[in-house]
Amino acid sequence: MRAQSTQPVDRTDDIETLVRALLRDVLSLSQERADAFEADTPLFGALPELDSMAVAGLLTEMEDRFDILIDDEDIDGDTFETFGTLVAFLRAKLGA
Repeated sequence: MRAQSTQPVDRTDDIETLVRALLRDVLSLSQERADAFEADTPLFGALPELDSMAVAGLLTEMEDRFDILIDDEDIDGDTFETFGTLVAFLRAKLGA
């Protein structure tokens, strides 16, 4: 189930906050759990909710929420390694 946003994403917003909301919504995490993520918090392989199907859902939701296109070659093993690597990936895609 995807949360619908009533306002367009302002690309000047804090990207970390937007990534926390993305993870919270797609993985059904509590707000407290998402808020606790630090740059070095491991994601893939450490969060039971983040399996290969959830990765596909996160990528689709990122494309929808941020109006970006993510090609297969954009993704590598490091993208979902930590919260920080996911934030860095999205920053690069947004040019922020």
